[in-house]
Order: sequence, then structure tokens, then C-alpha cells
Amino acid sequence: MFQLPAIPLPDASIAEKARQRQNMLTKPTGSLGRLEELSVQLAAAQHSIRPDVSRKVVVVMAGDHGVTREGVSAYPSDVTPQMVHNFLQGGAAINVLSRLAGARVCVVDMGVAADFPANSGVIDCKIARGTGNIAAGPAMSRLEAEQSIKRGMEVAFQEIGRGANLIATGDMGIGNTTPSSAIAAVLTGLPVAQVTGRGTGVDDAGLAAKISIIEKAIQVNKPDKNDPIDVLAKVGGFEIGGLAGLVLGAASRGVTVVVDGFISTAAALLAYELTPKIQPYLIAAHKSVEIGQRAMLEKMGIEPLLDLGMRLGEGTGSALAFHLIEASVRILNDMATFESAGVSDKE
Repeated sequence: MFQLPAIPLPDASIAEKARQRQNMLTKPTGSLGRLEELSVQLAAAQHSIRPDVSRKVVVVMAGDHGVTREGVSAYPSDVTPQMVHNFLQGGAAINVLSRLAGARVCVVDMGVAADFPANSGVIDCKIARGTGNIAAGPAMSRLEAEQSIKRGMEVAFQEIGRGANLIATGDMGIGNTTPSSAIAAVLTGLPVAQVTGRGTGVDDAGLAAKISIIEKAIQVNKPDKNDPIDVLAKVGGFEIGGLAGLVLGAASRGVTVVVDGFISTAAALLAYELTPKIQPYLIAAHKSVEIGQRAMLEKMGIEPLLDLGMRLGEGTGSALAFHLIEASVRILNDMATFESAGVSDKE
């Protein structure tokens, strides 16, 4: 039986103290908008009036998808292990942006249809070599779905044990916008066409076929919208389950998670459906071009920080959001108050 971790409540008294300090800083009250809100959120989560986000990590989870046999992606599934090697060599967009943000990149094999050498640097959490084809049957067994969540939680615990105090989600898996759209449709109740985008860039005919395949997958598998683990097992992915577990594990230790784009949002929504108590520990990095993300964010009650027309994944939006999060904390911690600066406050 899958056991959900206990999620602590953020410290409301610390949140109030952080707000009071923001109001004493040398600026009009509320003039830094969401930067102020972020600092209060992080202070409450960390139970500290001086939150610290200096030890940042992007966890990129990778997995392959049997549904690629239906032609839902513009790229072949061989690209998944090739990109994992690129991550390890430091040559991908997420590596560039993480270096800029002073963050580590942690690469996890949740279900890539290839093997990596023991000394490659990949964290081996492989459940299987890719999921089943959801157009013909379930992605995985319920046991495998539970295992993917548990292994994601273990990765969170390991990274926090290494000192991480801010964790971002990232993904790699050719075809993974298809299961993510299926998850979005099931959990939001919206028609598949309203939550399905072009993924890696399929044309109009490819998009129509993709929508049809997702509708078929939901019809064939009949996922139970009231049972998030059943949804994951029926139409999900190993890296999606791993990311859901990462969110749960981090929140259970009071560590805030920066949720990247469409796939990461689907994973976060699965975790949220398991326990809405994780919500105060979530920061949505950016608005994805993928149309299904909006409804999922709305269901969780979180607003994205950035809107840059991005749809890469890998955690790239999260790495960019790190700069704003760091700025919010620096404002709270380092800015002078009216009193300390000798500046007159409003009457």
C-alpha cells in the first residue's frame, strides 16, 4: 500500500513577520509585487525570517514512452538517451542556464529505453525500459506507478541530504507531452483538444492525430480521475511519476519546488491530487506554450512567474525563475529598512 508522506504546514507567524519586514523596507508598501510574495512564501516554508535559496538543484528525470510508436512526436525516441548524454556532458540548455543560476543539475533515469554505464553520473531509478503504448493499454502497472513515485521521493531526500534548499523539476522523454495531455484531460475534466499542443512541433495533421490517440488512450484505459495513481499507471510516464514523487518528497521536508513547464506541471498536479497540502511549496516557473498547462496551474491555484514563449522542458524555465526567486530573498534579507537607512517613511 502506497504511503503518502506527511506534509508540514508553512509557518504562518513567520509569514507575517516577513510581511512586516517587507513593509519596513525602503520602498512603498507592495511596490515589488510578486518578489515580495515569493519572499514571504519561502520564509514561511523554511520557518525562517531569513530564507536561504543558495543551494539550488535542477532534477532532470528521463523516461521513454511506448506511445511514440503512434507517431506523436516529430523526433525519434533515440533522442531521449542521446539528450541524457548531452546533459551529462554539460552541453544542453539546462546546463547552460543552471550554470548561470549557480545551480547543480541532477540527471535521473526513470525509464529510458537504453542503459547507461555505472560511472556515467546518471542516478539509476529505472523502473523499466520505457512505458507501454497507452493507445493500446496501460502505461505501467499500479505497482510500477507507486515505485516511480517512491523513487522520486528518494531522490528528493538524497538531494536535500546533500544540502539542497531549492529544488526544480526538469524532464526529458520523447513523446511525453502525449501522456501529460492525457493526465491534464483526466484531472481537469477538459476535452483532450483543449489541453493538447504540438509538443516537439508536429504539424496540423500530426496534432489532429495526437488528439485522436490521446482520446483513444483514455477510452481504452478508463483512468479513474479520483485516483491519481491509477491515472499515472494508465496514461502516465515513469519520469512523470518520478517528478510527482520529487515534489512530494521535497514538500515533506519543507523544501520549495520550482515547477517547470507542461510535463512538470502534470507531475505536480498528480502530487497535488494526492495531497493538496503541497501547494504552498510550489512555485510555477513559467507559462508554457503547451495549452494544457494553464488549466492545471489554475486547479492548483498557482501563477507562473515568466512568459517567454518557451516549450523546451529540461527545467529550463525553472533555471530562469531561480534568478527572480534569488532576487526576492535578497530583497527581504539585504535591503535596508527606513529606520536603518535614515529614510523618512510615509506619514
